[in-house]
Amino acid sequence: MAFNDMFRLSAHAVITNTQGQVLQVKATYGDKCWGLPGGALELGETIHQAVKRECLEELGCDINIDYLSGVYYHSAYQSQVFIFKCTLVEPFTIKLSNEHSEYQYTDLLALSAVQLHRVKACIGFVGEVDSRVF
Repeated sequence: MAFNDMFRLSAHAVITNTQGQVLQVKATYGDKCWGLPGGALELGETIHQAVKRECLEELGCDINIDYLSGVYYHSAYQSQVFIFKCTLVEPFTIKLSNEHSEYQYTDLLALSAVQLHRVKACIGFVGEVDSRVF
């Protein structure tokens, strides 16, 4: 491996409400799809720092990280994705960045197949980090 090889890394948060629904944000760019809060790591940043920074930027809220539940390879974007179970620090008011147009809490069965797998592995975490290629 050469030192100029590039790896795309991102960190995302699974945040649930008291009804067990998952917080998703809708992008204002690209395919404008719904997804978990989070994004790419910046140079010199840890995955923990990245998910905290991304949630603060995207939601306007601080989070607590409960645990890392999964590491996935997302073939469509050629990136490694780290999934964390997180909670919003109370009290909070969600204030979206200009990268997202809206947010919603989504029932598990309404998630895409890829998101459903990641979220179920996160919610049902039993101490072993899940890993898979999508």
